[in-house]
Amino acid sequence: MPVLAMRDHRPAAGMRLLVRFGSVGIVATILYAALAAFFARSEWIGLAPVEASFAAYAAAALFSYLAHKSFTFMSAGPHRSEAPRFLLLTLTGLAVAYAAPSLLTVNLGLPFVVPVLVTCVVIPALNLLVLDRWVFPERRRQDDGPV
Repeated sequence: MPVLAMRDHRPAAGMRLLVRFGSVGIVATILYAALAAFFARSEWIGLAPVEASFAAYAAAALFSYLAHKSFTFMSAGPHRSEAPRFLLLTLTGLAVAYAAPSLLTVNLGLPFVVPVLVTCVVIPALNLLVLDRWVFPERRRQDDGPV
């Protein structure tokens, strides 16, 4: 049975997991922003803004998958099962980011900041839970180890 850090009742192990998770998220966000700007502004590449954003998001998602697998969750599971699960989770996050503004601003008349905040809170929390329990359930070692 795999050892799941989130299920571990040791506060230090859970905190180390949160720090690693947050670190990967911050780096992926910076990578996305830098690549989107580069792809859109580069005369050599010169993508339209939507294409630049999509390409940057794909690159940041690939980085996230590899970093979460090897650093955050230290998974020993095979790519053939974990990569499709990660892709499904990523697409679910995109769907929420698309649907939340439509539902909360258009249908309920709330200010735009509400769906943005909901997305910023719900998606990372959902990702942490699903990555831990479903995408990367196999750990390489018993001890969660230091950050």
